[in-house]
Amino acid sequence: MDHLDALEAESIYILREAKAKLDRLAILWSLGKDSNVVIWLCKKAFFGHVPFPVLHIDTGKKFPEMYAFRDRYAKEWGLSFIREECPPLEATDPTLPPAARSAARKTLGLKAALAKYGFEGLILGIRRDEEAIRAKERIFSPRDESGQWQLKDQPPEFWDHFMTSFPKGTHVRVHPILNWTELDVWKYTRREGIPVIELYFAKDGKRYRSLGDQDITFPVPSTADTLDAIIAELESTKIPERAGRAMDHEAEDSFERLRRAGYM
Repeated sequence: MDHLDALEAESIYILREAKAKLDRLAILWSLGKDSNVVIWLCKKAFFGHVPFPVLHIDTGKKFPEMYAFRDRYAKEWGLSFIREECPPLEATDPTLPPAARSAARKTLGLKAALAKYGFEGLILGIRRDEEAIRAKERIFSPRDESGQWQLKDQPPEFWDHFMTSFPKGTHVRVHPILNWTELDVWKYTRREGIPVIELYFAKDGKRYRSLGDQDITFPVPSTADTLDAIIAELESTKIPERAGRAMDHEAEDSFERLRRAGYM
């Protein structure tokens, strides 16, 4: 078993554990490379079928290429697709910096969707290497009834033994690719032939490493215009994955405040 096989097997095990132990799960689909891998893994884990609703919390500010990708593959992959809108900016915390405040719309939209559909758990495509606060997550990560994440009070996870029994009212986030890296995601995408949004490929000397809203996401210098070139670039680059995210250049605690409040 090679490295990608081992990661795939672990993720499939996590997804099957989640389905067996938790009720009313949904997948949160950001439309980017990581959540696309999660959907692909679900298809593998459940014999070509995604048994969970796939939820997109829509800010209305994604790139046109992302919406085109969503509309195409929601049909081609046979997804039980749900789209929910975010509230206006005025509904968010005015003390947050501008980009973080814009991102906070997704938290409010997500909380409204959870209340509407009664999902007790969400499957997400986050990774520990993506951002410092995400490195502190657990694979099965509980939130309280208000969606708050208690950073200093998390269950231990040793040797693939996960806490899957939680008190009534607990909301659980499941992170099947938490142990993957950005490079792993791209190598797996290449191996499996997973569809890719064209914005990830370089054009005119720039490409997007991470995709979000148009007004707070920017490309980074790159000539990587193929999957092989992206992989080769990641094996040597010193540029952080989220260098093109405006939110990551604001106040140091902005992302932690968002995550504590229930941000993805």
